[in-house]
Amino acid sequence: MSSTTGNPDYRDSGLTFPDGFLFGSATASYQIEGAYDEDGRGPSIWDTFSHTPGKVWNGDTGDVADDHYHRWESDLDLMVELGLESYRFSIAWPRIQPTGRGPAVQAGLDFYSNLVDGLIARGITPIATLYHWDLPQALEDEGGWTVRSTAEAFADYARLVGAALGDRVAVWTTLNEPWCSAYLGYGSGAHAPGVTSPLAALQAVHHLNLAHGLAIQALREVVTNDPQYSITLNLHVLRGSGDQGAEAVRRIDAIANRAFTGPLLHGAYPPDLFTDTASITDWSFVESGDLEIINQPLDVLGVNYYSTTLVAVWDGVSPRQMADGHKDAGGSPWPGADDIEFLPQPGPYTEMGWNIDPSGLEELLLALHAEFPAQPLMITENGAAFADSPTRDADGAARVHDPLRVDYLQRHFTAAHRALSAGVDLRGYQVWSLMDNFEWGYGYSKRFGIIRVDYDTQERTLKDSALWYATLIASRTIPAA
Repeated sequence: MSSTTGNPDYRDSGLTFPDGFLFGSATASYQIEGAYDEDGRGPSIWDTFSHTPGKVWNGDTGDVADDHYHRWESDLDLMVELGLESYRFSIAWPRIQPTGRGPAVQAGLDFYSNLVDGLIARGITPIATLYHWDLPQALEDEGGWTVRSTAEAFADYARLVGAALGDRVAVWTTLNEPWCSAYLGYGSGAHAPGVTSPLAALQAVHHLNLAHGLAIQALREVVTNDPQYSITLNLHVLRGSGDQGAEAVRRIDAIANRAFTGPLLHGAYPPDLFTDTASITDWSFVESGDLEIINQPLDVLGVNYYSTTLVAVWDGVSPRQMADGHKDAGGSPWPGADDIEFLPQPGPYTEMGWNIDPSGLEELLLALHAEFPAQPLMITENGAAFADSPTRDADGAARVHDPLRVDYLQRHFTAAHRALSAGVDLRGYQVWSLMDNFEWGYGYSKRFGIIRVDYDTQERTLKDSALWYATLIASRTIPAA
């Protein structure tokens, strides 16, 4: 689906974005902060998971990561060098409440307060995400996202953070990619806490949705400025294959997309989701009044996009293909869809093995606009992992030439511009990621950053993609790759 003319490969240049369109970049707390046991921070499920042998490639952990906790001021200065207009960061729940309950740790609040002040002083809009997967381990010990009490605790946490920062934060995002938290954390086991249970995954879906609604209510009680409220979803762009391709798309769309957009934006779960998962649960954990809580007006919907997904109904005879882009950790992130297979797609691919298809981003934005025409959108993550090769100039200066990432960004910014031109209310674009970081189950083996981090020395180097992005921001016009 294409909304406008242009190069069929999306390698357009000279396209100008409107004033007010917010150019930024994004990170997540566990992936960059380090300082895992400093200033009262408690353990998160990712601390536990990464320290469990065999869970993360090379035994990597987030103990140090990019040491951003100690280097945040110089990292903010790098954002200025790039001309970033916004910065999407996440707050580590266990840095605020070590056990997920009780009073806030002042040192934790101070860190994020100083970060927000530093952004504002540099003219950068703060976009704060309350949850990017680092659940306090003590709450997981009580059942984590499979139990309702975690959603209630999340509201208390949101209230504490909102009271401390709610005079300055411009955009509050409750959750990042609840699909991953629920299905990779409790279904497939590829993410922390590493549970492999179809029932647990579906329980987590609902309690994450509920946590979102409760958190927005809590924030509205305490904030004193006029922020925007948001959630970020990694909605799947699905293509079907074979005679039953449309049925395969419907099935995965229910689990992956409408399980979230239904209650969040329509105020109801899709009936076919209940039918498809009836052998797993009767969904009795959805209590009276929950949907009204979840269905909060959103000022902006965050959209994360990386690749497309090709699905088919499995014939039950040939080997079932599971090229869904996720690590195989023993369980399935697709409860109730054991007869659906995920087919390989043509390349090229990123280092994650994900296909590169900018048309999918345009398609997703247009589809969301068609279903929710009054809903403003923002691209809150888009980027690519490639095997960067750092070099040194004759004068010893570090350089990272990453033409594949530059090409990727040019093509996806073109897709975003085409959606804008078609009338989509798209407010901004946050490139993933500002820096190379701990890439969850893949450890430090995958580099998404537009800034290179040498994990031995913590040296930061602006890659060519960062310089390309700086040119885009300064001119508001897509430069040639």
